[in-house]
Amino acid sequence: MKCALVTGGSRGIGKAICLKLASENKYHILVNYQSNEVAALETVKEIEALNGTAEILKFDVSNQEEVQTALSNWKEKNPEAIMETIVNNAGITRDGLFMWMQPNDWKSVIDTSLNGFYNVTNFFIQDMLRKKYGRIINMVSVSGVKGTAGQTNYSAAKGALVAVTKALAQEVAKRKITVNAVAPGFIKTDMTADLDEKELIKMIPANRFGEAEEVANLVSFLASDKSSYITGEIININGGIYS
Repeated sequence: MKCALVTGGSRGIGKAICLKLASENKYHILVNYQSNEVAALETVKEIEALNGTAEILKFDVSNQEEVQTALSNWKEKNPEAIMETIVNNAGITRDGLFMWMQPNDWKSVIDTSLNGFYNVTNFFIQDMLRKKYGRIINMVSVSGVKGTAGQTNYSAAKGALVAVTKALAQEVAKRKITVNAVAPGFIKTDMTADLDEKELIKMIPANRFGEAEEVANLVSFLASDKSSYITGEIININGGIYS
């Protein structure tokens, strides 16, 4: 059984990626979630409606002990399963000006995006190296590429993921493991629902917000054999916003 794990896979971009990897790449999907079990089960239901297979896996990516326990238990129950693709999608925002930022708002954002990447990817990396195959896809952001005022914590976390993508890609390339990052701009999801879309599209050459499925199409390509010579890349998907 060839598997893909999507962290933060119950809603928004994560959910779209789960559906796409199940239908296009024919993976058995592990839908990771932290608290919203109803949404995670709904994602599984939609995957099954597409004749795919999936299961839910509850853990907080920022909690190493929780990650180790959940993934070890899963591995024990599924000895034949091969984890081929990891999509590090889980992320949170705690926006605010740096001078007013509370320590926990800084720490929690970095713990989720950056330490979450370490906790999940480090668990599977040795298996991938042994199997001589793997796809690691890190969801970053336009904030991590060019920086965004009011998001120093999020920009720092995603910027660090950009750097680790480039570094890890060089370590594992000989073993046919690719490591790439996807940097979405403004995508229609719950996370952007409160933004002033009419005002923001003025700075987007494509004159619209992106759709979650458009991001999922790119991730699906990076998870496929078609992308085997692409590694260490940060691919922007933002309708033409460039700094």
